Amino acid sequence: MTLSLRILSVALLASLSGFAQSDLSVQKIMQDPNWMGTFPSDVAWNEQSDVIYFDYNPEQEVSDSLYKISLKNTSEIQKVSMDEIKTKVSSRGDYNAKHTAKLYVKSGDLYRYDIRKNQTHLVLDLGERISSPKFITDSEYAFITNNNLYIYNADQGQIQKKTNLQSGSSKDKDSKKSEKNQWLEEENLSLLEEVRVQKENRELREKNRELLREDSYTFYLDKQRAFNFNISETGNFLTFQTYTPESGDNTGVPDYINASGYTEMLNARSKVGDQTAQRDLYIYHIQKDTVYKVDVSSLPGITDLPEYTENYPDREWEAKQRAVSFSDVKFSSQDAHAVVAIRAQDNKDRWISLLNLDTGSLENLDRQHDEAWIAGPGIGSYYGGGTLGWLADDKHVYYQSEATGYSHLYLHDVDKNKQKQLTSGNYEVFDPQLSRDKKSWFFTSSEVHPGERHFYKMPVMGGNKTQLTSMEGNNKVELSPDEKHMAILFSSSNTPEELYLKPTKANAKAKQLTEGQSEAFSAYTWRMPELIQFEAEDGAKPYARLYRPEESVNNHAAVIFVHGAGYLQNAHKWWSSYFREYMFHNLLTDLGYTVLDIDYRGSAGYGRDWRTGIYRHMGGKDLSDQVDGAEYLVENFEINPDKIGIYGGSYGGFITLMAMFNEPDTFAAGAALRSVTDWAHYNHGYTSNILNEPHLDPIAYRKSSPIYFAEGLEGHLLIAHGIVDTNVHFQDVVRLSQRLIELEKEDWELAVYPVEGHGFTQPSSWTDEYRRILDLFERTIGK
Repeated sequence: MTLSLRILSVALLASLSGFAQSDLSVQKIMQDPNWMGTFPSDVAWNEQSDVIYFDYNPEQEVSDSLYKISLKNTSEIQKVSMDEIKTKVSSRGDYNAKHTAKLYVKSGDLYRYDIRKNQTHLVLDLGERISSPKFITDSEYAFITNNNLYIYNADQGQIQKKTNLQSGSSKDKDSKKSEKNQWLEEENLSLLEEVRVQKENRELREKNRELLREDSYTFYLDKQRAFNFNISETGNFLTFQTYTPESGDNTGVPDYINASGYTEMLNARSKVGDQTAQRDLYIYHIQKDTVYKVDVSSLPGITDLPEYTENYPDREWEAKQRAVSFSDVKFSSQDAHAVVAIRAQDNKDRWISLLNLDTGSLENLDRQHDEAWIAGPGIGSYYGGGTLGWLADDKHVYYQSEATGYSHLYLHDVDKNKQKQLTSGNYEVFDPQLSRDKKSWFFTSSEVHPGERHFYKMPVMGGNKTQLTSMEGNNKVELSPDEKHMAILFSSSNTPEELYLKPTKANAKAKQLTEGQSEAFSAYTWRMPELIQFEAEDGAKPYARLYRPEESVNNHAAVIFVHGAGYLQNAHKWWSSYFREYMFHNLLTDLGYTVLDIDYRGSAGYGRDWRTGIYRHMGGKDLSDQVDGAEYLVENFEINPDKIGIYGGSYGGFITLMAMFNEPDTFAAGAALRSVTDWAHYNHGYTSNILNEPHLDPIAYRKSSPIYFAEGLEGHLLIAHGIVDTNVHFQDVVRLSQRLIELEKEDWELAVYPVEGHGFTQPSSWTDEYRRILDLFERTIGK
């Protein structure tokens, strides 16, 4: 019996030697990421430009800590002490005109930092949170506290309140008591002498206060809330925005695993189409002591109806003024001008407009219109943001626009009402910033290749660009305050980010300062995926990452990975934020699978037309790109058309469901993770961009939501979801599960993760989920 077992063991080992094996395993890949080593992030300089700060974790602690490298000794990496952290100057704040001092807020208190002396002193501790500090003169500091503007005179040590915004209504203080309460008060006053005296004294004090402020204007917010305060350069104007809190129903998510032992409800979000907050912009004219609302009625096209309304001829559409949101207001140096970016809340328009500070009227400089939705690098979103400001001459506004199909940098001469495009081409510009002397631009762009990012310098009025980085991949540059050096977080497709130092010169050499890979991580030879293009059915050419196995282990099966977020780029030449998936793809390739990772329609990095290719039909071109990718693999790499699987999370999970329901002849198996199953149940900010609102454009939602196509399921489907997901709710897959049950579908399963949200945090959950994915592929397409 023993001899027989030995013979069987030898035979089994001999047979296994012909099968694909890997030094990787799901458990190894999905363990705490600290096993990979430590990699720098959140890089910042000190004000003297001789120390680089960054988050790092060489000691393998629970979380990263702050570290630093001095330019005097770049070989030494030092952990920053708690004492130094407490006194470290904030990276945010406002500089004086000579750039010798900085105002900043820390823990709600106001500080001034002397850059030359390297000295900090506390200016104000009011017991109330201070925000938005600003130099008016070298000794006068403006700031916001309790929703009002104050000026502090450092020479005199005095604080002056400049505005008077109050919550509630002017009618509130005059509100009458009920008849019962009035009677009780009168009885109390007649019975108790002390109560009567207190009331008389209180009324006398109030009368005196009214006399002191009889000439002061009070702006009552009523039911609105004020936010986003912008102080003008002279301190003579304050702009602020208001909104009325949303009246729509907020959703909740049940949390079953917690210390209390009871099911607790987590607050989540509203759903798309719920009433959005109306936003208004106001100007507080300090010298006139009055407030006026900015009037948007003059904006060109403000009442235009979107084209999709033509699909509903039986509905009566009213051409009315659309709701808008506003960016920060940007003031020229002496308040001669102000500019603001205004965005229609239906996402179809963005206006760059001059703001008349004396009247609140607008003069439009540039209307950016898109029948899909306005977006792109430097464009901003419903929540604000975007590139906007003034050149040093106070007559040129700068901003970004996708007018040519790619986001580029523009100037507008407000005196001549003339626009000038500074950059052009089939690439995108990211994060432009003016040099300290205001004579040059620094920015990142994808000009070299859509999958690379490089840093450039260009004259302020445009002209020849100087490329300042050269390493092939992603160069995330943090420029030193004196602009002499660049701290670069650089990564390539198969190497995580490391910190480099380079002089701000084109031909200078970059010096690597960190080397954080662990021995365990670097022991494996991580693949550099091929970056390829293939032709889609409509002639477009998506980029994709391709992982090919050795011929000796090739099982002629393929897995297509669908990245999440929709508007995200993953087929690039740098380290992916999907690093677990990248490692999983290496494991799959070791096991004989060919893996394709496509930047499908809707992905970032390829301009306006690519971004909006999914408008009103998610699951259209973004899905057909996956199908075309599968056909490309079959035609070029001998992939068996019956052995193709697909998987992805979030948006990738959504596409996986659409693939399994609508393309059963292409995909035999799929794993849909944290998936949207019905877009009418997702959030407003993301969904309304692409599909409008469900009660206004139901056609778009019905053809874009997997739950409507569940009857098409024929292959093997794994659905995985975290129960405490406050982004894409667990309810989504519960509703889909019921639909699949009612349709009597087979070969599908649901894996739930009780403690996980949208982004998993526990290695055990990651491991369980990806073991299931691997098992799905191994038993369906891999055999």
